Amino acid sequence: MPGGSIYVQPSEKYTGNSPQWWYEKFWREDAENRRRSRYVKAAVGLVIGIALAIRFDLTGAAPFIGLLLAGLVAGGDWYFHWRSFHATAVWRGAKRGEVITARHLRRSLGRQGYVVLDGRAIRGQASIDHLVIGPAGVWIIDNESWSPDTEIASYAGRLFFGEKYGSKTAKGLVDAAEAFAEVLTRETRIPVTISPMLAVHCGDMPKGGILVAEGLTLLKPRLTAKVIKAAEGRIYTDEQIEVLTRTATRELLKLKAAA
Repeated sequence: MPGGSIYVQPSEKYTGNSPQWWYEKFWREDAENRRRSRYVKAAVGLVIGIALAIRFDLTGAAPFIGLLLAGLVAGGDWYFHWRSFHATAVWRGAKRGEVITARHLRRSLGRQGYVVLDGRAIRGQASIDHLVIGPAGVWIIDNESWSPDTEIASYAGRLFFGEKYGSKTAKGLVDAAEAFAEVLTRETRIPVTISPMLAVHCGDMPKGGILVAEGLTLLKPRLTAKVIKAAEGRIYTDEQIEVLTRTATRELLKLKAAA
């Protein structure tokens, strides 16, 4: 392909036929409309600010208060749209979800006695992005992203991504968690149960950003560490955490070498 690479396969995220490409195209084309709307909102803020100043006998400061409120409205509107676009970065291929989640995990759990292992795969099971081992248990965490308008929900206990069933996604992570829990239990003689989680970087999540369905916890990346820290009780001692970490690292390296 002219201008392409014979070593790297082209990703449809960057081609003219992908939803991501059209999303960015429409976003750029709508920039002028967003600016016009922001000017109107700022003007309304200016009028309201002046009116409030006059209402509370602050006539001398009315221009300043009006301009201040107009600036706050314009800034808030800009931030809202910037944040909406930024939230699609992983789906658009502009950022890597596993890097974002790893940063959240290490910042929040690093000093709490938790160990985070990144970029792992379990033979015959789904690949996983993070394995977390700590005082309150063990978790595997994967990262996924859907289009901004994809509703992620649970109906009658079943997981849905838009109009599609999410059972395959859930089963892959649940099976991976069970399979590796058996490995750790067998190799360390420490009873291990692993909780599977899916960090959702883009998609229409329920209010609160957390959904539990078909044995899988789906949540916003920023909530992963919070949910782990909220787990009640201490299951493992420091010595057991060290044994589990060494064993997990060894076993996962074996699988990586055999892949």
